[in-house]
Amino acid sequence: MKLTIAGMAAAVLIYAGSALAVDMPPEVQDFHCDGCHAINHRILGPSWMDVSKRYEGQTTYKYSMSGSNAPDAKTYPLVDGLVMKISRGGAGNWGSEPMIANNALRNKQGEIRRIVQFILGLDK
Repeated sequence: MKLTIAGMAAAVLIYAGSALAVDMPPEVQDFHCDGCHAINHRILGPSWMDVSKRYEGQTTYKYSMSGSNAPDAKTYPLVDGLVMKISRGGAGNWGSEPMIANNALRNKQGEIRRIVQFILGLDK
């Protein structure tokens, strides 16, 4: 009986783990994004599933360092705007906790773009 229950428990854990298994771009760990974000739950920043759901079907993004409703906010293509948000930081989109500027990433636009495309593809 113990073996059967243990076997069932193992099967459930394997299934649960595979349901959330996603091949994240290596840049996620290289840039330490996973210190503030997780795929399916909030840490300091929103979960990437929530980000993906929020921007589903959108083609543009309003960006300003002080938030999307700021008078100086400009509209960009969605991926370009989110790349700027990740590299330059900003506030006001997900509550009071700001996205910190990642100045070291400003010259890594291609890598950030892969992360953004990965996040936006999660809800599909």
